[in-house]
Amino acid sequence: MRRFPSGTFGRQRLQFFPAPFKSPLKPFAVLVFAWQADKVVICDIEDRGWCIPSGRVEAGESPCEAAIRESREEAGVELDRVQHIGCYQITERSEVRWADCFAAKVCSIGEIGNKQESLDMKLVSIDELPDIYHLWNPLIEAIFRYSGEVVERLKDSRCS
Repeated sequence: MRRFPSGTFGRQRLQFFPAPFKSPLKPFAVLVFAWQADKVVICDIEDRGWCIPSGRVEAGESPCEAAIRESREEAGVELDRVQHIGCYQITERSEVRWADCFAAKVCSIGEIGNKQESLDMKLVSIDELPDIYHLWNPLIEAIFRYSGEVVERLKDSRCS
């Protein structure tokens, strides 16, 4: 299994476990690495800045459904070939939570579904991310690169 560095976000410790690992508990949130060719979707989220589409899994919703919904709401993108790529273990003090990560191809770009959540979206290359992404560290970089590799391997897509 591929190894990833650990990271931090404030007081939270982050670890990433690539698929086929599944979180032992239902994930509370999802993160979506949506790619169009060699560019990835990022959104300008108020109070956070530029980051990938992400959000909570709602009651009665699967993590994959949440990933698709969050991508529409925050970036206005329709996805194809949504692929579970692993999960974050998020630890703060004695609390452990899980967030599922997905990679996908972008089929189309429309209007941002929820302007209260996302101020804007754009497609950027991975080389542009260190200067604009709200939290950039070796863990985040490794997951971006991994997600791009996964999407690159996806074949027979109905999207270009």
